[in-house]
Amino acid sequence: MRQFARWHIWLGWLVGVPILMWTVTGLVMVAKPIEEVRGTTLHKEAPERALPTDTNIAVSLPAESTKPVRSVSTRVERGETVTRIAYMDGTTDRFRADGSKMGSLSEVEARLLVAETIVGGDKVTGSARFEADKVPFDFRRPMPVWQVALADGTNVYVGTETGEIEAVRTRWWRIFDFMWGLHIMDLQTREDTHHPILILFAALSVLGALLGCILMFRRRKARVTAKR
Repeated sequence: MRQFARWHIWLGWLVGVPILMWTVTGLVMVAKPIEEVRGTTLHKEAPERALPTDTNIAVSLPAESTKPVRSVSTRVERGETVTRIAYMDGTTDRFRADGSKMGSLSEVEARLLVAETIVGGDKVTGSARFEADKVPFDFRRPMPVWQVALADGTNVYVGTETGEIEAVRTRWWRIFDFMWGLHIMDLQTREDTHHPILILFAALSVLGALLGCILMFRRRKARVTAKR
């Protein structure tokens, strides 16, 4: 038991900081509902609209196109029938009902979309366009987007090719994201939950906890002996 106690003390010094960090980051991450963190509550409820019965959808791929198609969808957006063709390489094309191809979303269109679909979306402090290989860290998806910054610190990302809201990053999301990076000990990508450092400290923490449980029986035995 004395040897266990020595090991427990040394392990405590070694894994004390990671355990405290895991506890604090875990507390911060559960402090708010995940819907608020993800900005789900900021999306305005928009009633679905049926396609006009007299609409003739004439959409076809360009003759020179050889890109495999993942999906095709058609819906009414802001009074206009829009067909989206999503390709396997992650790109998207938009077409009008007459088959004409729609261009990339402009800054004005991106702002209007945010104002229509996001609570507080009319209070814009700035906007910027990013190419697929230069997106901000809080987006981390390889696709061209407009970043629309709102007065409350929320960043809304609108796909320039998809014409849709791709992500909503609130201030709390960015705090959550940083805490998640600390929690899994990966501040670079914040995605790797299986790396040697994390596994090592987790294993040492489990060992320290087991030793602590064993030492509880030692204290109990000592108290029983003292009473006798």
